[in-house]
Amino acid sequence: MCSIFDTPGVIHHNPVNWRDTVKFRSAAIVFFVLATLVAGAAIAQNRAAGTRAPMFEVDPLWPKPLPNHWVLGSTIGVSVDAQDHIWIIHRPETVEDNFKAAAFNPPIGICCTPAPPILEFDQAGTLVNHWGGPGPGFEWPESNHGITIDYKGNVWIGGNGAKDAQVLKFTPTGKFLLQIGHQGKSGGSNDTENLGKPAKIFVDPQTNEAYIADGYGNHRVIVYDADTGKYKRHWGAYGNKPDDANPGNYDPQAPPAKQFRNPVHCANVSKDGFVYVCDRMNDRIQVFRKDGSFVKESFIATKTLRSGSVWDMTFSRDPQETYLYVVDGVNEKIYIVERSTLQVLTSFGDGGRQPGQFFGVHNIATDSKGNIYTTETYTGARVQRFLLKGLGPVSKTDQGVAWPKP
Repeated sequence: MCSIFDTPGVIHHNPVNWRDTVKFRSAAIVFFVLATLVAGAAIAQNRAAGTRAPMFEVDPLWPKPLPNHWVLGSTIGVSVDAQDHIWIIHRPETVEDNFKAAAFNPPIGICCTPAPPILEFDQAGTLVNHWGGPGPGFEWPESNHGITIDYKGNVWIGGNGAKDAQVLKFTPTGKFLLQIGHQGKSGGSNDTENLGKPAKIFVDPQTNEAYIADGYGNHRVIVYDADTGKYKRHWGAYGNKPDDANPGNYDPQAPPAKQFRNPVHCANVSKDGFVYVCDRMNDRIQVFRKDGSFVKESFIATKTLRSGSVWDMTFSRDPQETYLYVVDGVNEKIYIVERSTLQVLTSFGDGGRQPGQFFGVHNIATDSKGNIYTTETYTGARVQRFLLKGLGPVSKTDQGVAWPKP
């Protein structure tokens, strides 16, 4: 089982004198202890009050096997369209040699070949559409990252390759529509024409604006008109002007960072007009109004180092979007968070290769029935479905693997 305590190491600063160090460490320790006590008390209070939360079971037979001996590489995006079709994007180039014998020239065996980058599944798990890759008139990413199907049915992708400074928009059949930014032209977190390894896009149906989590190179959220690509606004953590100075490694005992760390991994807009940002390496969610003004923040699994705990999130499908579902690819969990308070109610998942377990759970989406879909990066390389089983009592902090009940 993975643990947030498995990753060692805290970055130590070089203080001016020992008195400053003592004061700083004492304040940080008091802050951490108080936060831990508050969180523990909140969970205990929830149990006593009979708090309920959505409950899920993995669907071990979804999706159906791919045709043509196709296999997936690192699977780094998932989205659900208005027809409840599930779209994923993966990195064909990451399929290891031992798994693509038929792709060599000449082939050295019949199994297997990397699938096209973009795949569309129906509710039965049948592959119904596939396309993607370089083409005329646009710059396909060096490293695919993130997929979003907007409210008009258009397909958006980002990229976190070394030169990726663009997002692309296509029709559902792969016809190119729009490129924002230009490969190799990133000018930093205050460049309004180009991006910096953008992670993910969210298109707000109320304003037709594209919110881009930008990203692996830059430290900001940036907003464009989703039809024309015209720049609207951008901001960093706490609504500050973004700063590209290196903040150093995340230290769970230090005060909260005043800027986003890389990557800024998602920026999702709720129906009631708030922007929820994945500040992955800082183990936190920050919430803003659409104009970039800061509202509040919450921290999750704060001792998580390395790749951080807040990888992606999506909203529950009830009219009030009562819950956030947050994926954590280090601790291999999905957190169920009460959106109004940003309080973690419970979680499920664990590390492993079996259905309901994860290796690098990376993205998350929901369909109209409230079912969850996840993708896994690294060699996890798959998409899974978790069926909503209704609300249940929160009896423990972590539910473990969401295996079907007998």
